[in-house]
Amino acid sequence: MILLDYHNVVIEETLTQPIVNLEPTTLDMTVVDFDGVSYHLSTPVSKSVIKFSLVMQCYKELVKWGAQDMLQREYGPYYIPKEEGYDVTLEFDLQKLPEDKEQREELVKKLALIKRNLMAQPFERAFEQQAKFEKEEQANPTPDLMPIHYRDQEAIYIQAQLDRVTVIFSTLFKEETDRIFGKLFLQEFVDARRLPALQNAPQVLYSSKEPPLEVRHLSEFKNLSENEDISYVTFVLFPRHFVKGDVREKTISQIQLFRDYLHYHIKCSKAYMHSRMRARVQAFLKVLNRAKPEVPNVEKKTITLVTLYLVVFEYL
Repeated sequence: MILLDYHNVVIEETLTQPIVNLEPTTLDMTVVDFDGVSYHLSTPVSKSVIKFSLVMQCYKELVKWGAQDMLQREYGPYYIPKEEGYDVTLEFDLQKLPEDKEQREELVKKLALIKRNLMAQPFERAFEQQAKFEKEEQANPTPDLMPIHYRDQEAIYIQAQLDRVTVIFSTLFKEETDRIFGKLFLQEFVDARRLPALQNAPQVLYSSKEPPLEVRHLSEFKNLSENEDISYVTFVLFPRHFVKGDVREKTISQIQLFRDYLHYHIKCSKAYMHSRMRARVQAFLKVLNRAKPEVPNVEKKTITLVTLYLVVFEYL
């Protein structure tokens, strides 16, 4: 089991040759990322003009929290009207790219991280709100509760408070075994913080059936009956977890992948247990085969027609 990458490796490897090395190529491929995010890489006009499109379920919600501004800031020179069926479209003319190779490498890295950068906007907004509340020392701040419905029946809820930022994940377990593994994993997240080496880690709260108080007032939860398949994980981030610089960037990148990390390791655990079960069954079959009694090899002779004729003739 491994830690998942923040960027899309397929996009990085595919665009390195044409953009970094300035080698025209023919592209018409669809790449699917975590959470149903889909990319379309194509060269509809010529080999030297690459069109890069993206579609994601929660894009309209992300626009409310600053996704459009981020796209203009980071990818502005390449921004064009969106392709039909997609939310964002960028276009790259290989003849108009920067001459510096390092800048072109940085551009490819940005493209591989575009999903991460879009999802980061509500987190950035919450961190800025928390700093504002703390600076102004507001007794009863009125922060935004930012929902991100990035999957069917699953969402992330982000809210800034006076001294912290709360991030709530609702995750759906469709199979009973997934629910059992998920409960064990999530309880480990809660218990692990008791270790002395992890005292500075974010506080983690886990609940099932009933949603946390921060989101219980939302309309989507009012008519929701208790569902054992849905669990809720709450991360409490304090200012030390999102100070300026690399710490903030790493926190945003890691917390985005929590749901994918959880379900990935559930699948890995199930695969490992299945492999152990198959190995044990094969071992038992070998024992059973060795326990079968050996049949003695007794040579049986058959009587021929001539011999039978002679025997019958002798008794006449």
